Amino acid sequence: MKRRSGLHLHHERCFEMCIRDSPLTTRAIEREKEITSTEASHFHSHHSVSDREEILDSTHHTKMAIHHETWAFVFGLLGNAISFMVFLAPLPTFYQIYKKKTAEGFQSLPYVVALFSSMLWIYYAMVKKDASLLLITINSFGCVIESMYLLIFLIYAPSKTRLSTIKLLLLLNVFGFGAMLLSTLYFTTGTKRLSVIGWICLVFNISVFAAPLCIMKRVIKTKSVEFMPFSLSFFLTVNAVMWFFYGLLLKDYYIALPNTLGFVFGIIQMVLYLVYRNAKPKTLEEPTKLQELNGHIVDVVKLGTMTP
Repeated sequence: MKRRSGLHLHHERCFEMCIRDSPLTTRAIEREKEITSTEASHFHSHHSVSDREEILDSTHHTKMAIHHETWAFVFGLLGNAISFMVFLAPLPTFYQIYKKKTAEGFQSLPYVVALFSSMLWIYYAMVKKDASLLLITINSFGCVIESMYLLIFLIYAPSKTRLSTIKLLLLLNVFGFGAMLLSTLYFTTGTKRLSVIGWICLVFNISVFAAPLCIMKRVIKTKSVEFMPFSLSFFLTVNAVMWFFYGLLLKDYYIALPNTLGFVFGIIQMVLYLVYRNAKPKTLEEPTKLQELNGHIVDVVKLGTMTP
């Protein structure tokens, strides 16, 4: 049996050598190797170029995205700092209220609107999630400080003014915001929800930015810039610029678009200040109490940049 198996193996090896060494088989193997190597090199060269291009493109896009996000963070940080100062600007007004123990002659509307706007932006940022930390930080501070202002106002306001302020808070900040919250949560989803909230924020902020129009009209009529200080207009304009670039770099036009209006109105206010700063004030036919004006006209101007 051992001899047979040995002979059998010997015959198999001889057969394989004959087949391998035959001219036809040799040419076939060489041809197959040539085809395989050509196809492999062609495949490798073709895919290596496309892969390289894809890698370069993805790297470029990644670098650009990081670059934009970095600058957006810088502008958002500056916007936070300026908005922080704007939120604190009414402190002298409330110190005056506390000192006199009365809020007579002052209005709560600017603070109610600022609180509502901060609530809107916090909700928008929470739904958006991406790159929204800076929106949450400044508007959370805004909610706290505006709530404190309103609490002081309610403590020292006359009963009639206190009642109207409570009604306004319930109408706008409780029922209005609650209705918007429930409708967007139950009737919209995903990107549609974000779009609806974004449009609400955009329209509301455009109306807020339009608030200084009445002040500008008064400056033109009276030729007095007493209630539109240049420093306030300047900081409001810079704030609008910061938040405009923040929204633009993140391609968030719900933030960027309203601030273009804020920037334009800020420039107009500064121009009006330069035109009428040395003009002789003109008395209106209807006399107005300076206490009432000092109490809320400047605060109405501040509405333009209480929020991004």
